[in-house]
Amino acid sequence: MQPGVGVRVVAAKVIDAVRRGRSLKAELAAALPKIADVRDRALLEAICFAALRQRARYDAALRAWMQKPPGTKDGELHALLLVGFAQLDELKLPAHAALSATVEAARALGRPHQAGMINALLRRAQREGFPAADASATWPAWLRKKIEADWPEQATEIYAASAQPAPLWLRANRRKAMRDGYAAKLRGAGIAFSIDEALPDAVRVDEPVAVSDLPGFGEGEVSVQDGSAQLVADALAPPHGARVLDACAAPGGKTAHLLERDASLRVLALDVDPRRLARVGENLARVGVEAELKAADASDPGAWWDGEPFDCILLDAPCSATGIVRRQPDVLLHRRAGDIAALVALQARLLDALWKTLRPGGSLLYATCSILKDENERQVAGFLARTSGARAEPLDERFGHASDVGRQCLPGEGGRDGFFYARLYKSAPS
Repeated sequence: MQPGVGVRVVAAKVIDAVRRGRSLKAELAAALPKIADVRDRALLEAICFAALRQRARYDAALRAWMQKPPGTKDGELHALLLVGFAQLDELKLPAHAALSATVEAARALGRPHQAGMINALLRRAQREGFPAADASATWPAWLRKKIEADWPEQATEIYAASAQPAPLWLRANRRKAMRDGYAAKLRGAGIAFSIDEALPDAVRVDEPVAVSDLPGFGEGEVSVQDGSAQLVADALAPPHGARVLDACAAPGGKTAHLLERDASLRVLALDVDPRRLARVGENLARVGVEAELKAADASDPGAWWDGEPFDCILLDAPCSATGIVRRQPDVLLHRRAGDIAALVALQARLLDALWKTLRPGGSLLYATCSILKDENERQVAGFLARTSGARAEPLDERFGHASDVGRQCLPGEGGRDGFFYARLYKSAPS
């Protein structure tokens, strides 16, 4: 088989599966270990993300250029065309290699009769570029309505930012290498980066770099974590030696960050999924920190809580993931309107249940990677209205747009993901 053909075949199969309802993360997790070359693995990921982020533009091209665009029965053909377009457009691969490998992938997929058509469409894309398409076209109508109601002045920027590749944010492990020291290692490795002084452990890399090429990654000197997620440690700010609960801990980046900053913390990390909890353990071990791990439903403290109150609680709640569409573009294919009400109900149950385990004088940080106010400021306002002794504590402008109860960073602001933060204080009984 011609070099590169296999990657295009796998990419088409992944995208077809995602369009039929499968998770992009799950499909890539199954496909990547079967690819030996690290460069091919990186190419597969890049193609899949680009094709899904830009599918509205590419589908507009197919409608303009084909009398009968691929239908539901032509899922692999449709996916392979998106693969080809992504290589020429967002990834800007050499046209000859992209065309040749993609056309050969059609034959490898058992579609030799369509190879000529695919070649003609890719050559047209190479000559003409792609028709303009509004970035909002990728978002379902019901979700656009919510975004534009919540963020009328910022909606256009939200759509545009969510269609762009995300930078690579790194978190230096204070136990092994402070941020400036790690930045010097990147400089020595010839990897360009920038620093945001508002993020004391963060380094931002804008050009794609394989994790295996990062200095010290295998030794736990650095982890991949978006800048918005890194700010969670600053927002929670547990006191030295505090007993801390990370209620929905997987994959463990926030637990690790807290412990990298202060090894005296006594952290219980919960997750409802034992397999995801095992990943937390692996990630903590790589960076050289320890926490108590327990597979449990955080909304049912009676099943896991020993009765000793927590000084601080982190609730990084399950949410719509509308703030991280650039990292999870399949969210826009899979999310349904009814999901939001179910998520809001779950978030409320978690808040109410976990509040009982917090000591008077302690703080709970409610965080989501959503940009919907139903899940964020309205969720927290509802909790405060029904909870005696709870109040919102102020957070500074590092955390984004202010509301009465918290702060919201929108996608792309400061190069970061969309994220909401609300720090809630529990007063002592009067």
